[in-house]
Amino acid sequence: MVDPLAVLNAVVAGVLLGGFYAAVALGIAIAFGMLDIPNLAHPAFVVVGAFATWLLNSHFGIDPVLAGFLMAPLFFLLGLALYRLYHICFERRGEASLQGLAFFFGVLFITEVGLVLSAGADYRSVSAPYIGASLSFAGMVLPGRMLVPFVVSIAMIGLLHRFLARSFTGRAILAVSQDQTALRLMGVSPIRIKTLAFGLANATASIAGALLIIVEPVEPSIGRDFIGRAFAVVVLGGMGSFYGMLLASLILGITESLVSDMWNPSWAPAIAFGFLLPTLAFRSGGLLGRKL
Repeated sequence: MVDPLAVLNAVVAGVLLGGFYAAVALGIAIAFGMLDIPNLAHPAFVVVGAFATWLLNSHFGIDPVLAGFLMAPLFFLLGLALYRLYHICFERRGEASLQGLAFFFGVLFITEVGLVLSAGADYRSVSAPYIGASLSFAGMVLPGRMLVPFVVSIAMIGLLHRFLARSFTGRAILAVSQDQTALRLMGVSPIRIKTLAFGLANATASIAGALLIIVEPVEPSIGRDFIGRAFAVVVLGGMGSFYGMLLASLILGITESLVSDMWNPSWAPAIAFGFLLPTLAFRSGGLLGRKL
């Protein structure tokens, strides 16, 4: 007989896991969902953010979440440079599809090799008071290592959504994904806006990396585990929809948690991705996004 409390705890764990998935996918929701840039290297930059967090935490005792925010400006500048290179080499010449995909795959590979050469292939972890702690409420257990990333992820998504909806630059980012000609008529350069947006997307990798190393120890190639999940939740949620991406992340997290606890953990990713095909069959634009 299934224990209702066990099911409830699995659902709660899935919600917390889904919140973390949303943090990892947030940068892809901007780069791929809004700018149509297939940045396969984003999970690798998340891992770079995790290693940077480990460095600041182990050498200077800085809190992992704070370390992620401190490194975000550097990741933003790195994103600006990466997009300019992508634009000059591929996008400007109309070769942004297959060649661009190969470009980001190469960046992914180079980033992984660079991490192995500089930091080694060992697993790294961080320390913080909340990582080993947990909260209990009405039989539910909320591990601190999952609760803190969930709260930070929701706050980050909310702040970015507010920025896009309320600021001129944010509205320009939304416009560049819909009508670049109209944006030019307003005297705004689409390339400049896309550069800023890609930098913003890359900055989220720093914070997501900090959350990743809080959730679990990391090694250089762990980013590959999140490539499929991140792109799946962006497409499932709807291209360009933050809240759709969040909803899809929660669905993925809850499904993986329930399948892992109630059945077989090895089936969790396959069954979770099973939601993607029927959703796209009946709603081509995903849960809350525009049509593909």
